[in-house]
Amino acid sequence: MENLNEEVHKAYEIIKEGGIILYPTDTVWGIGCDATNAEAVDKIYKLKLRAESQSMIVLMNGERMMYNVFKEIPEVAWQIIDLSENPTTIILDQPRNVAKNLIASDNTLGIRIVKEPFCFKLMEKMKKPLVSTSANISGHPSPKSFKEISPEIIKGVDYVVNLQRDKIAGKPSTIIKLSNDAQVKIIRK
Repeated sequence: MENLNEEVHKAYEIIKEGGIILYPTDTVWGIGCDATNAEAVDKIYKLKLRAESQSMIVLMNGERMMYNVFKEIPEVAWQIIDLSENPTTIILDQPRNVAKNLIASDNTLGIRIVKEPFCFKLMEKMKKPLVSTSANISGHPSPKSFKEISPEIIKGVDYVVNLQRDKIAGKPSTIIKLSNDAQVKIIRK
């Protein structure tokens, strides 16, 4: 537990200064930063060689954070969050209070509520959502474990979290798009 708190503190110090981190999530290893810092978000796009038109998701640690980013949250979103057995990303309409370069061209944002202790505690300390994108160069396969992460990614971040280095990732999250007019679309199972 002490190691967890120490890693949360180190990651927080980097993020607070606009840095980007490499960290374990509830799915795969991710690259992340403060979701309200457009310059930090831009560093991730550059590191991944990813077009800004390919949006990234944002992790959140609960209801309060969700309502800070979305004024309207369809009831079905809460049902999906409560009933999902696997990590599930939900794309919602009209986000606010996040970096503009995270918002997709159709004015949506993908979010995932996490229970994974490191991510949860880090966001508790940040009091802000955390960007999460797989730790790979755009177009390359997502690494299933820490040792599959390319050296360019490891060298390109400001801090590598020293937890769960032996963990083999599960599959990426399910992605469901919900619009305020009650449309539901499964993007990835």
